Amino acid sequence: MVAQLAGPDHAMAEWPGVTLAEIGPVLAAYQAARKAKDDGARIKVQRDAQKLALRGVKATFARAVGSPDALRERLVAFWADHFTIAPRNRVEAALPAILMDEAIRPHVNGRFGDMLRAVITHPGMLIYLNQASSFGPGSRKGQRRDKGLNENLARELLELHTLGVGASYSQTDVRELAELLTGLTVSPDQGFVFDPARAEPGPETVLGVTYSGKGLAPILRVLDDLAARPETAAHIARKLVEHFVADDPDPALVAAVEAAWRDSGGDLLAVAGALVTHPLAASVDMGKARQPFDFMAASLRALGVAPADIVQADAKSIKRLLLDPLTAMGQPFHQAPGPDGWPERASDWITPQGLAARIDWAMNAPERLVRPLPDPRAFLRQALGSRAGDRLTWAVGAAESARDGVGLVLASPEFNQR
Repeated sequence: MVAQLAGPDHAMAEWPGVTLAEIGPVLAAYQAARKAKDDGARIKVQRDAQKLALRGVKATFARAVGSPDALRERLVAFWADHFTIAPRNRVEAALPAILMDEAIRPHVNGRFGDMLRAVITHPGMLIYLNQASSFGPGSRKGQRRDKGLNENLARELLELHTLGVGASYSQTDVRELAELLTGLTVSPDQGFVFDPARAEPGPETVLGVTYSGKGLAPILRVLDDLAARPETAAHIARKLVEHFVADDPDPALVAAVEAAWRDSGGDLLAVAGALVTHPLAASVDMGKARQPFDFMAASLRALGVAPADIVQADAKSIKRLLLDPLTAMGQPFHQAPGPDGWPERASDWITPQGLAARIDWAMNAPERLVRPLPDPRAFLRQALGSRAGDRLTWAVGAAESARDGVGLVLASPEFNQR
């Protein structure tokens, strides 16, 4: 798995998604339509944006189903959640997939510092955390327009993206970092831009380090420093183990992953290797509940759904068979409720409502996706192997129809854990 991760990203090449260059003109047209109060133009732009978003949905599912590089796909999903963004409206619906493709995928086998730079300067993140509305109080535009500072990006950068909740930073650090980040903004035509007229003049001090200079240079320095801090290694090492192995991870495994991070300077390939090859990671069997997207992707793989079928499906089928069920299971596609992403604990996902939605999908979706359905007993062996319990094996063998038998496998506790 690690050797494959070190190689090229074949899934990205085979199932390309949407690019910032494509969504930029759409965002610009939407702004123009709103400014002109042209409802007809606004509706057309929304439709164009939805077509782009649909391509992002299809590419994400196709990679999850068809890529042989499972570790890469799992890591991309982890980092996309770590750096959560969500669309504020239908026109921005493609932005999370674009950020994932442009700022996260290229760096999952590289340095965390490089990923952090790419994410924090990506228009998707700047839009989501309202950085485009942040003006240095002493900047030229801030004084002229009576605009103020927005601390969202600075706060989440410290609290979620690097040091972690409860780390040793103060509100003063948040404020100084927010002032340092002024100037980062978005142009619908150009994407990310640095606007010196928004930037707060003068040096800023964050966590005891003073950053001076003009332009992007001091911002990139603070990002590099945050990426290299030991609190960042500790915070993300625990998150990785919680996501991949267990809700309550063994401290020794967390310590090993943290040590790999520190020793390698945040080399994410080395960190992933330390995680997946550690004996303690292999010793935990079915320690995690599959989140709805993971459950659905695993189901599609087990059923043998071809990525080409996903890519060629029409919008109504994608909505009916994938997107609406994901929402019913509690995980609407790329719409996490906040910048801290989706919860990790099994109790957050294995709920009466969520289970009912999984069972409904397991019983009804497969026959719409695959015809004919596989023999349930063969499907059980292929999907679960030795993990299938005696009760499930008996129930699947006694099922009155292929529909019931396949549904029992997908709805089983064994299949909904990993």
